[in-house]
Amino acid sequence: MGLLCGGWRLAGATGGPVRILTEEFPPYNYTDGGKITGLGTEVVEAVLQELGLQGQFQSMPWARAYETASNIPDVLIYSMVRTPEREKRFKWVGVIAPSEYYLFSLADKALSLSSLEKARGLQIGTVNQSVGEQFLLSKGFVKGKNLQASAKNELNYEKLRLGRIDLWIMNQLTAYHLVRQAGQNPEKALHKALAIPELSSQSYYMAFGAQTSDATVERFRKALESLQRNGSFDRLQRKWQ
Repeated sequence: MGLLCGGWRLAGATGGPVRILTEEFPPYNYTDGGKITGLGTEVVEAVLQELGLQGQFQSMPWARAYETASNIPDVLIYSMVRTPEREKRFKWVGVIAPSEYYLFSLADKALSLSSLEKARGLQIGTVNQSVGEQFLLSKGFVKGKNLQASAKNELNYEKLRLGRIDLWIMNQLTAYHLVRQAGQNPEKALHKALAIPELSSQSYYMAFGAQTSDATVERFRKALESLQRNGSFDRLQRKWQ
């Protein structure tokens, strides 16, 4: 799957379009009718257009996208939360969307937790290499014990509905979008069991792996800043709220 918009290519790229990786993470980035779309995608597309850049989008499981972008130069990845664990593995272009994270339970099995410690005896759905999973691992949670990892975000809402997990760590915009896709009202289907301020204070970024040249990253950063100055960035944010 790809998008071509043409002209300038990344310094150091070997012919053909620049590789741009993402995952199925609606409404930030997802495939609809064979095309990758979403809030994050449209911001990245706008940056490409600002640069006259030729690029090719690919959607794949997050763990694969993460490892590929962190190890191969000139590969762009989005939408990604910037964390201490990721800081040195990537060069950060800039923010493309906000985030607000919670541990969600089902509304009809509402759990209200006073702290993260209260979740240790429960089963929590995550996505491999996602920021939610990395955060919980850093707090001493363990895969196969109290964390149940999936390859895709959609699978965790299904697990929650089927009672296979007790909680789902996810940002609100994506969680509500997936519930609506399932034909339900997110305000009635989900309960915010616990806010995660450590992740909610972050935002979603576009980034390159650390092996990418500083000149390339700076060129993208300036293009993003141009969109923020001319109002295009704010218009895209409002469109997807």
